[in-house]
Amino acid sequence: MDGRDVDEAVAEMVRVLAPHESADWRRPAGTLEWSCWKTAAHVAHDLLAYAGQLAALPESAYLPFDLVVRDDASPRDLLRTVTGAGRLLSNALAVSDPSVRAWHWGPTDPSGFAALGVNETLVHTHDITEGLGIVWHPPESLCSAVLARLFPDTPAEDPVQALLWSTGRTDLPGRPRLMSWVLKAAVG
Repeated sequence: MDGRDVDEAVAEMVRVLAPHESADWRRPAGTLEWSCWKTAAHVAHDLLAYAGQLAALPESAYLPFDLVVRDDASPRDLLRTVTGAGRLLSNALAVSDPSVRAWHWGPTDPSGFAALGVNETLVHTHDITEGLGIVWHPPESLCSAVLARLFPDTPAEDPVQALLWSTGRTDLPGRPRLMSWVLKAAVG
């Protein structure tokens, strides 16, 4: 996975959510305790954090910074912030040699950070669409790529349902809903 995948996921998030900027984004995001607003801010934070990791290449921890989105930010402002953070990550990915490693619960290559960014964007867009009452499913091709990179032991089911199951958002027939999961981004 690479920056093009991050750009595609962020563009899809903006495409599906921008027409609903006037909705009540303070409603809960799906089954999360967070609001739709806070969930979108979280996506921007994570994308920026992943970009920072790739820029600084820390070996043992996340950089000690957080993205703070002002409380008065509108949904449009949030989507712009997600877009900016996503672009920073895709730019960091574009200039990162595949051999570099930065910390995400172990040494993680640029492809792992791309997969992490796409995963966060897709599953939290799903959460927000549920909270806003929008019918939407993540793109199958991106779900398949995230599953292959982060959840290699996931049952070979429909990739959209498998990703949502892998992140505790749905049930799969004959399988209990997951309450915790491990993102296998680190490489040797």
